[in-house]
Amino acid sequence: MHIEHLAIWVRDLEAMRAFYETYFLATANEKYTNHTKGFSSYFLSFPQGGPRLELMQMPGIPDTKNDAMAQFSGLVHVAISVGSDANVDALTEQLRADGFTIVGEPRRTGDGYYESVVFDPEQNRIEITA
Repeated sequence: MHIEHLAIWVRDLEAMRAFYETYFLATANEKYTNHTKGFSSYFLSFPQGGPRLELMQMPGIPDTKNDAMAQFSGLVHVAISVGSDANVDALTEQLRADGFTIVGEPRRTGDGYYESVVFDPEQNRIEITA
């Protein structure tokens, strides 16, 4: 068994697709739209494989009440490997220069990962790891 995909409800489907394509080299499938429900989505695939990320949008989905700066129970972050410590540093600096919030500076964790944490455009935590 394996995780096939994870899904995120989003407010701005096109901006979120562009973020993951630009910074994480994701490739989106053709946009799916169910006009009856007002539902649209993209499945994003990543160069090294692994689970896909589904971005979904539909009217009436409420914003989360969680404080993005605080930790909370439930799904907390998506970790995307960029291959090396140098790539973590470079992507973190590019995201910072482009105005994204860096929640966790690049560092070596106690369990041996080299990572940083950034908010995507809708304040989902993305862990950038080597």
